[in-house]
Amino acid sequence: MNYEMRDPFGMYKELKAGPGPFLMGADTLIGNHVYNHKDENLGDIKEIMLDVGQGKVSYAVLSFGAFLGMGEKLFAVPWHALTLDTKNKRFVLHVEKDRLENAPGFDKAQWPNMADKAWAEDVDAYYGLLPHPKAV
Repeated sequence: MNYEMRDPFGMYKELKAGPGPFLMGADTLIGNHVYNHKDENLGDIKEIMLDVGQGKVSYAVLSFGAFLGMGEKLFAVPWHALTLDTKNKRFVLHVEKDRLENAPGFDKAQWPNMADKAWAEDVDAYYGLLPHPKAV
C-alpha cells in the first residue's frame, strides 16, 4: 500500500499543489512498503512514533518477516534512516536484508521503552546513524 491509496482528502493527487512529499499526514504513511537499495521488500510501516516534547518523528515501526501474520517481528527504525521514493511510492532503508533480520526487534506484545536514551542510542548506532538532532 502507498500513501496515495491512504489519502482520504486527496492531498497527494496533485503533488505540485498539495503538501507532499515534504510534508505528509502520518496516517497516510502507515502501511507504506519499505524496500532496500537492492529493491528487496523489507516490510511495511505499522506505526510512526512521535517525540511529542520535541515535535519530531523519531521512529517508524517496521514489520518484517511475517507470513500470514505469523512470526511478525517489529523494528523501530530511526525516521531519518528512511528516504521517501516518490517514483515508486514507498520508503527506502539502506540496509541489507540479513542485517535487518538480525536487528534488535521486539514482539508486538512487548514494546521497548522508546523514550529511554540508552535504547535510542543503541538503535541509532545499529543503523550506523548519529542520534537525530534535538531541538535547543
